Amino acid sequence: MQNYTERGIDCPHCGHRIRITLDTSGGDQEFYDDCPACCNAIHLNLIIDSQHKTINLFVDADDEQIF
Repeated sequence: MQNYTERGIDCPHCGHRIRITLDTSGGDQEFYDDCPACCNAIHLNLIIDSQHKTINLFVDADDEQIF
């Protein structure tokens, strides 16, 4: 599996399409990135499934709450 991959995501705040580079060498990760259009924080949760050789990326707004 490659250590770097590029993905296109939509900002959960404004809908702007951005491309991000993911470093999968560190395993599962949770991090934030700022949208270049609206400057709001985007919450990214990267989960690597080595058994199925897939990368799952979950994107949401930092202010979303689950009840």
